[in-house]
Amino acid sequence: MNIAVYGAGAMGRLVAEGLIEDNRFEFVGMIDRRGSGEDIYETLDSISQNIEGIIDFSHPGNLDELLSFAKSRQIPVLIATTGFTGEEIEKIETAAAETPVIFTYNTSLGVNLLGELVKKMAGALGTDFDIEIIEKHHNKKLDSPSGTAKFLLDKVAEGHKEELSPVYGRNGMAKRERNEVGVHAVRGGSIVGEHSVIFAGEDEVIEIKHEALSKKVFVRGALTGINFLKDKKNGLYTMKDVLGL
Repeated sequence: MNIAVYGAGAMGRLVAEGLIEDNRFEFVGMIDRRGSGEDIYETLDSISQNIEGIIDFSHPGNLDELLSFAKSRQIPVLIATTGFTGEEIEKIETAAAETPVIFTYNTSLGVNLLGELVKKMAGALGTDFDIEIIEKHHNKKLDSPSGTAKFLLDKVAEGHKEELSPVYGRNGMAKRERNEVGVHAVRGGSIVGEHSVIFAGEDEVIEIKHEALSKKVFVRGALTGINFLKDKKNGLYTMKDVLGL
């Protein structure tokens, strides 16, 4: 399966290395409009080899070109870029009618399993427990809160029996209201990624956490995801589908 990587940043380069080491795939190049060097191209059209799948770890500004190329050739694409607007997410969902797409805020298999566990816990405990989400990342991360924190918030909301109100950070003098969900972002150093969901009840606290010790966990998930899309029908898939949950 010939795979191109959109984005030649840190994650893109790690994914490229993973593709080269994995005999299921043939790495055909990275896309970076500003980049130069071996195996780096300005556009997808610049790659002479046949592309059979695309893994995207780039920037929301590349979305139109990425989707246009994938749709016109019905090429499976895994989109793991974060920071999309609601309108851009709608474009991804629409494109999935014309080509297989995985859209995920986090390619870690563990994080996606965490999401399903959190959903079940919110359904079982939510009305009697206060819920808080805390995410930690390195000091170069641009979006806040992280896409994964938003994903976990969505999972909590899916499982909860009542409508929830997210509160992003806390400041000032105000009592916590019923059905609030706190979402908090920490930025510092070289933290790869840590996400915790706290369920705080009367006299007991349950905390469930995922910590990425290296970016290789995202590479493994991305390769598992793009391999899953091979021979799949057009449609929008998630890492939950990849896990078979």
